[in-house]
Amino acid sequence: MPTHDWQKSSYCAQGDSCVHVTRGNGAVRLMESSDATGAILHTSRATWAVFLRDLKEERRG
Repeated sequence: MPTHDWQKSSYCAQGDSCVHVTRGNGAVRLMESSDATGAILHTSRATWAVFLRDLKEERRG
């Protein structure tokens, strides 16, 4: 499995429960640092962009 440069969420507090994100080959991957199974969620860049846009709009609303 290729290695990825994971970026930790800027909203992550100190502790074991942090969301990490990486992208490559047209996909976005997410994982939670406290997940002992190492599960990784895969999505498209377009879907990720819509998700982030919706989150930002919700914060403004």
